[in-house]
Amino acid sequence: MNKYLLPYFLLSLLLSNFSFAQEKPISKKEIQQKISNAREELSNLDCEKSLHLAEEALIGAYKFNDNVLIAKAYNVIGSNFLEFADTQKAKSYYNKALFFANKTDNDTIKDWIYNNLGAVYAYYENNTEKGIEFYKKGLVYTEKTKNKKQIAYNALNIAGAYFDEVMYDKGLPFLNKAEKQMPFIDEVEASITFNSLKGSYYSFVGQNDKAEAHYKKAISFGENDNTNLDDSYLAEAYHDFSLHYLKIKKYKEAYECLDHHNTIKDKIYNDERSEKVRTYENKLEIGEYKRQIDFIEKEKLQKENSLQKTKIIFLLFAIIFSILSYLTYILFKNNKLKKRNFEELQEVNIQLNKAKEIAEESTQLKSQFVSTITHELRTPLYGVVGITDIIANEHPELKDSEHLNSLKFSAKYLLSLVNDVLQIYKISEKKIILENTKFNIREKLESIKNSLQILSTKNGNTIKLEIDENVPKIIIGDSLRLSQIFMNLINNSLKFTENGNIFVKVNLLEREGNFCKIKFQVIDNGIGISKEDHEKVFQEFVQIERREDDYQGTGLGLPIVKKLIELFGGEIELESEEGVGTTISFVITFETSLEEVTDNQQNRIDFKEREIKILLVEDNKINQVVTKKLLNSFNFKTIVVEDGYKAVERIKDDSFDLILMDINMPKINGFETTKLIRSMGVETPIIALTAFDKQEVEGQALESGMSGVLIKPFEKEDLYDLITSLVK
Repeated sequence: MNKYLLPYFLLSLLLSNFSFAQEKPISKKEIQQKISNAREELSNLDCEKSLHLAEEALIGAYKFNDNVLIAKAYNVIGSNFLEFADTQKAKSYYNKALFFANKTDNDTIKDWIYNNLGAVYAYYENNTEKGIEFYKKGLVYTEKTKNKKQIAYNALNIAGAYFDEVMYDKGLPFLNKAEKQMPFIDEVEASITFNSLKGSYYSFVGQNDKAEAHYKKAISFGENDNTNLDDSYLAEAYHDFSLHYLKIKKYKEAYECLDHHNTIKDKIYNDERSEKVRTYENKLEIGEYKRQIDFIEKEKLQKENSLQKTKIIFLLFAIIFSILSYLTYILFKNNKLKKRNFEELQEVNIQLNKAKEIAEESTQLKSQFVSTITHELRTPLYGVVGITDIIANEHPELKDSEHLNSLKFSAKYLLSLVNDVLQIYKISEKKIILENTKFNIREKLESIKNSLQILSTKNGNTIKLEIDENVPKIIIGDSLRLSQIFMNLINNSLKFTENGNIFVKVNLLEREGNFCKIKFQVIDNGIGISKEDHEKVFQEFVQIERREDDYQGTGLGLPIVKKLIELFGGEIELESEEGVGTTISFVITFETSLEEVTDNQQNRIDFKEREIKILLVEDNKINQVVTKKLLNSFNFKTIVVEDGYKAVERIKDDSFDLILMDINMPKINGFETTKLIRSMGVETPIIALTAFDKQEVEGQALESGMSGVLIKPFEKEDLYDLITSLVK
């Protein structure tokens, strides 16, 4: 591997041209054209012409006193010397380029220069540590420009440097970073470099077929291009391919690749080209000395002009000195007052620091309170919902009881209220992190529609899905948060529509590579919203319409939707008219996937002829009854213990297909219990059952050795699905 990212920074330079020998004035536009010509000559490795054009550009840049053009001119000169391995000259001109670039706010040219300096150290002087340091400095400026090509090339540079030092673990994240940008890059040198690096990585990890495929792909890009500079990257690809063949003991193939490498290198780096570069080097140095002399003469003239102004300055200084003396007297008189004010400010600062500490403590206490109160409310609600289900199952005559259904509805309504408050708190505290999972968008929306079917029939409404056939079947994103958006929006439409239609429309707006921009709409012909209330509906705890037969909710539905859409990088739009209806639209960009999402039901084992034995670790008596009843309804055999220590003792004497573990228990919590079980060599799947929020405990649960997390209260089907997906 050699100078992987260098070509982009050479060929992307737009240099300028001007010559002291020209009599006709030259414009910046003409300088830019000469820069373009210099770039083309370098790509053909005609460094004599490239240096000539670059020098003219440098002279013109000095005439215009344009720091950006000066920096670019020095940069391309340094790149010519680097191409023929004269690193000292290259560094000299790159440092001059950096000096002038730092006088500008042009992040792009700074990025180029830092990357070229990185190439000098990493690939020519074998100082990888310093080379990567320069590359990462360049990456800082690249991130500012948000240029996908430059980000890819920076990442390829760093990955290549790490790979050369056999630090593949450190280089792989940068190769992955580059891979995300490759769909936006249509340049041969990038394709050769990327595939050669992929081949190197797969060769290192022993995946020889993949390594060979990527090396061949890199070579195919190079052989289909006739640019001399790209030939240098083709030569390096052959060199790396030969090392791979040598590693796997394919000596004949290794020799052939090495022969190709030497042939190409001899072709592009011949003695004639090197001699032309050395010949032009002296001429360039003489010109550089002249420019330095001109610079010194210019400074001398400026000093002479400055001396003429000295008398005036001296007079002004005398006047200013007098004024300053008077001000000093005033300042001296006010010194005691300032000192007293300073002491008062110190006291105020002390008080402010105390207030800050109190505020931080208050924030922490608030977070603990929300977490605790959520747990304490969900725990009894799990019991209430579960007991009502048990009563309905054990007493079929009460299944349609108005009182029993009201009890269950009230419990679920209270749970919804708790979840809404927790959701808006987490969003406001920026504690929600979107997850990326593959899911079927059509199946997801169909599932939401079915879950709201009962609510839709209450007011005589119909939910209709209209999904553009061009919308990808499988997308990658946070399916849970997207579901919450649609549950809130459709529920809201059903609430304020009677005997009407609710349309859910999904249309593909744009597709680029693996990314697609999708527009979602939820449309109803309900009572609508007045124009003066359009902004209010997105304010927390605000309700604009009341109905006698409605519980009203918390006024958090649409505010939650708005904030979740913003987390996806979208923006919500509302169109509504009283008596006509409401349309809510938003656009989100998703990554797509060609892989199918496997339905858990397809992978379930038929448990009808097999006894499933489950250990339930739960200290709450009511929750013990509810959970055991649920498990018995699946024909699972359930053993119940009250704490973690009893669970450990029971596992020593018995075996189980699965363990359901409460987290918040006396004596020893669920995390520590799981660690003890795993230390015994027990690999039985362990599911955490908890009333805490999933994001609060999931990381610790997985770290302790648990297989999954289920939040109480949960649906009966969710428990069954999770168990059957883990039991083998």
